[in-house]
Amino acid sequence: MKLNDAGLMIERWYFDLKNKFPNIQCGEFVCMPNHIHAIVINVGADPCVRPELPVQAGQTHENGQTHENGQTHGSAPTAGTSLSRVVQWFKTMSTNEYIRGVEQNGWQPFSAKLWQRNYYEHIICDEDSYLKIAEYIQTNPQRWREDTYHV
Repeated sequence: MKLNDAGLMIERWYFDLKNKFPNIQCGEFVCMPNHIHAIVINVGADPCVRPELPVQAGQTHENGQTHENGQTHGSAPTAGTSLSRVVQWFKTMSTNEYIRGVEQNGWQPFSAKLWQRNYYEHIICDEDSYLKIAEYIQTNPQRWREDTYHV
């Protein structure tokens, strides 16, 4: 897959995730003409933490209980940076730069939204799964002609 300027911009923002979020590492990535595949590795996540559970008022997963005087008491295990926060930042930054590319460089305009509302996520539980998914990402360009949404 030979990336155009927009594709190179998307790739750059993906690999910049590790600079914005210190507990995030960037795994395999491919930018296709109408979608991307990526493995986002959250090295700060404690696998025993369930970040989907509600947090009590005055408490965060990172800091534990916060008192009115601002001091913390105890410490909850970290959930790392949530994937939704990482994806939101990536989509925001890449959309803003794409808009600049449309205005300044004549990139193809988009209607409504550049990115779809949601995204597909899968938790990789072991090395075998990682290797299979990484191979799927790496070989995705070879399957482009078979893509249902191939333009």
